Amino acid sequence: MKKLLISGLLIIAGTWAPLANALAFTDPYQLVGEVAQRTFDRLNTQQSQIKADPRYLRTIVREEMLPGVDVRFSAFRVIGKQLNDTTPAQRDAFVNAFSEYLVVTYADALAAYDKQTLDIGKGSVTKDQQLVSIPVTVLEPNKPAINLEFKLRKNNRTGEWKVFDMIAEGISLLSAKQSELSGLIRQKGIDQVTKDLLALTNKPVTPLERKE
Repeated sequence: MKKLLISGLLIIAGTWAPLANALAFTDPYQLVGEVAQRTFDRLNTQQSQIKADPRYLRTIVREEMLPGVDVRFSAFRVIGKQLNDTTPAQRDAFVNAFSEYLVVTYADALAAYDKQTLDIGKGSVTKDQQLVSIPVTVLEPNKPAINLEFKLRKNNRTGEWKVFDMIAEGISLLSAKQSELSGLIRQKGIDQVTKDLLALTNKPVTPLERKE
């Protein structure tokens, strides 16, 4: 399961890479297909820079992945029922810390990249559709295929589609993060968990951490 989640995180980081001024978010299938190719091309061409500076993986994630992830929605889902007990300032601070936490998580997953290829599901959405699941198969030579499912939601205000979850063998990444962090928020309070996430993201990155 750990290997599946790592592969899933890798594909999230390699798939949700829209450049705000270059790509529209109006077609989730087109978004996934176009962006996956250009992100994987970047990983292929910048391996020397990545090996020279492991933190560069975080730069790639910030530039290529975060614009396509509904971080605020996911962060609020992680906070869960305690959301009403937080102030706007606390929520904003947690969202920022959670965003950096995702950057580190996805950057670690990118370290496992080794020229995998993708088979991305094709389809279309209706005008009134609000949610869509896109199947993605990860193909690697001499290894079993990994079947994933990406969930995207349409923002009613902006009309943009963004990813909010990934499913691997029935396991929801969002649910896993909820289980990991919501209990800590109950025990320690949102302010302390926010500090803990920031401390984690500030941890130095070494070449050793990039190995599988």
